[in-house]
Amino acid sequence: MKTILVFGGTTEGRKSIEALEEAGNPFYYSTKTGEQDVSLHHGCRVDGAMDEEAMVQFCQSHEVGLLVDAAHPFAEMLHRTVAKVAERLHLPAIRFERIFPKRDKDIVWLNGYEEAVQRIREKTLLATTGVQSISKLKPLEAEGVRVTYRILPRESSIQSAHRQGATDDQLCFYQQDTKEVQEEPLNRPRRGRSTDVDEVGQPMSSTSVQGLWKEKKGDDEFEAILLKESGETGGFVEKVKAARERGMKIYALKRPETPAIFHTVNGEHGLRLMVEKLLPEFFPLHSGLTTGTCATAAAVAAATRLLKGETPAEVPVILPNGETIHVPVGYGDGYAYCIKTAGDDPDVTDGIEIRASVEPSDHFSIQASTGVGRFTLPGFDYPIGEPAINKAPRQMIEENLKTLSPSWGRAGVRVCLSVPQGEAIAQKTFNPRLGITGGISIIGVSGIVKPFSEEAFIESIRKCMTVAKASRAERVVIHSGAKSEKALHTYYPDLPTQAFVEYGNAIGETLKIAHELHVKQVTLGIMLGKAVKLAEGHLDTHSKKVTMNKAFITTLLQEAGCDTDMQAKVEAITLARELWQLIPSSHLDAFCHAVIRHCHQHCTPLLPEGNLTILLIDDEGTPHSPS
Repeated sequence: MKTILVFGGTTEGRKSIEALEEAGNPFYYSTKTGEQDVSLHHGCRVDGAMDEEAMVQFCQSHEVGLLVDAAHPFAEMLHRTVAKVAERLHLPAIRFERIFPKRDKDIVWLNGYEEAVQRIREKTLLATTGVQSISKLKPLEAEGVRVTYRILPRESSIQSAHRQGATDDQLCFYQQDTKEVQEEPLNRPRRGRSTDVDEVGQPMSSTSVQGLWKEKKGDDEFEAILLKESGETGGFVEKVKAARERGMKIYALKRPETPAIFHTVNGEHGLRLMVEKLLPEFFPLHSGLTTGTCATAAAVAAATRLLKGETPAEVPVILPNGETIHVPVGYGDGYAYCIKTAGDDPDVTDGIEIRASVEPSDHFSIQASTGVGRFTLPGFDYPIGEPAINKAPRQMIEENLKTLSPSWGRAGVRVCLSVPQGEAIAQKTFNPRLGITGGISIIGVSGIVKPFSEEAFIESIRKCMTVAKASRAERVVIHSGAKSEKALHTYYPDLPTQAFVEYGNAIGETLKIAHELHVKQVTLGIMLGKAVKLAEGHLDTHSKKVTMNKAFITTLLQEAGCDTDMQAKVEAITLARELWQLIPSSHLDAFCHAVIRHCHQHCTPLLPEGNLTILLIDDEGTPHSPS
């Protein structure tokens, strides 16, 4: 199988690692200096700069099928080299770019160091453009500008500065510690890992304003500052804010243009989606889009047609984490639509059409029509009667339309969502038991659905548990699925439907959620196959994570007083439920008590302020309790 070569050393490089590790397949992570502290499990580290020929040789000898350039925006030589290699070897290439703020008009934007030398004439300048820029800025000193160079406090940087003609008096450093600053200084290591440093010597993050400045006795305030357009992870916003507070004139070097051969992304979700497109076999399972992202894309498309008369085949959508992805859309009579894609996640909404219409209004609003459900029970972010559109999608739609047209913040447009197949599809979801009637929900926290996403399922459990508590039932009953739920409904006939919450396999996470929501009375109903796993201490009973342990079952039989002949018979079973017929009735209660006792040992600590009842359900649907 073809693999991936990533060029990093930056925060974006770190995010690339996190995204690619999810595939479980090997890849290569290359940095120039080897100084970035990263954790690799499936990835292999490659340190040292590569020229074009070395890169070509590496790609050919390691069966590289995709290049990812996640290096610093100003690593121009590396960008060009990656582009040339991609062209020579006919390899797809991704540029993992940073998120860049809008270019403010009060900043003097420069096209390079030559223009900086021509235009900067203030008497004192603080240059934060990295140690390698010192020689390029030296001509300013001949023009009478006193330049102070802020560099990293490491010996190699200081020696490089000296070689370029900088004196010790001209150097200042990103602080390692500033007691009076509550926020994190520019180069203070974060707890648990070292500060990210890019390939050209710039710190990768900045949340301190005061940490930016030189602190030597007798120094005058700087009249101007020279920055690189280093994006959000380069601390650009914080540096600009600090300079403005001190009344400094701000010069900024524009980031270099990205070579045309690259497919550009600016976040980890977009990176994964692009890898899935360009090297499909790398990820065994492919991701999809939430209904919230699809609704946002449809709204952006409808608004684009209204504002500009244009009907692009795909539109940009800003996700909650700030990155932008491009989503395919289509158009109908008075609306735009997006087809929901679930990837390899088993989602009944896969392939449905989500529509949006947009029209001018005297205030901003999001409404719902056919196929979008409505809340009929408490426990949600919005009151009863409101469309079942969660908070994150509402914010996504509003923020994206505001970006498209700033005047469309909280005034000026009405968005209406509809899902033609929504009412029928909703019957196959959790919605009816949650009290959401008339259609599906428009949901999604991250905007992306990862295949078989545990995060998405846990979030649905949390929502169900919230509704269960809001129903004011005397207890919440958690179960593994339809069969156990039916038995528990019979056992608790007076409880409302909303009091029953499915945990699937995530028993531990469900109990933790119950504790977080201060649910006091919880009943855990469980079938024997999951129960013997839970009794052994496995709080997630998914078959991909844990299998039946016959040796442990033998221990349970011993505790129940079964003879050695009975214990030997365990070796012949393939499913735990066979034990219901195997164990003599004289020992059945003792066996159930042993299983439940062990389950309590692992589960009760997760509900320290509540009371947990565990019911073991047999094949006939009869609950067994320890009392």
